[in-house]
Amino acid sequence: MIFTETMLGGAFVIDVDVREDERGFFARTFCQREFEAHGLKPDVAQCNLSFNHRAGTVRGMHYQLAPAAETKLVRCTRGAILDVIVDLRPDSPTYLRHVAVELSEDNRRALYVPELFAHGYQALTDGAEVTYQVGEFYTPGFERGLRHDDPRLGIAWPLPVTVISAKDAAWPLLGAEEVTS
Repeated sequence: MIFTETMLGGAFVIDVDVREDERGFFARTFCQREFEAHGLKPDVAQCNLSFNHRAGTVRGMHYQLAPAAETKLVRCTRGAILDVIVDLRPDSPTYLRHVAVELSEDNRRALYVPELFAHGYQALTDGAEVTYQVGEFYTPGFERGLRHDDPRLGIAWPLPVTVISAKDAAWPLLGAEEVTS
């Protein structure tokens, strides 16, 4: 695997290191030792799959608070998405800044999302399918979210939003209060 740290410390784009021969190719997509060597938490408590009927669908921006803060390893296995993460670590020099990465079945790229980062994505194609390896169990009492269209975040979604859940559309806009409370 090829680990490239983003401008948000601790968040990595992970590309596969393809080994090809006449049969096709082989590539490792997860290795506990390699994750640990890069200072990442390799814990996997759940593996999730989401399917999106329509391009323009937005899911997120989700995160969980401690003691149920999650890491995520996100990969698009069918179609393409724009995956977006927002740094919510209060003492971070990149607090409330975001990174957007295209993940697709063609680039086979993954995004490692550290704890206290909001995560969401927009489907760029009809039928986009996304897998997540999550480092903590889903814990509703610790779940929080940010609005995908919050002007303080300034996320430029590439397509008009065609579908979003009522829950995701109802997250409050950022105010003066701390988002990690």
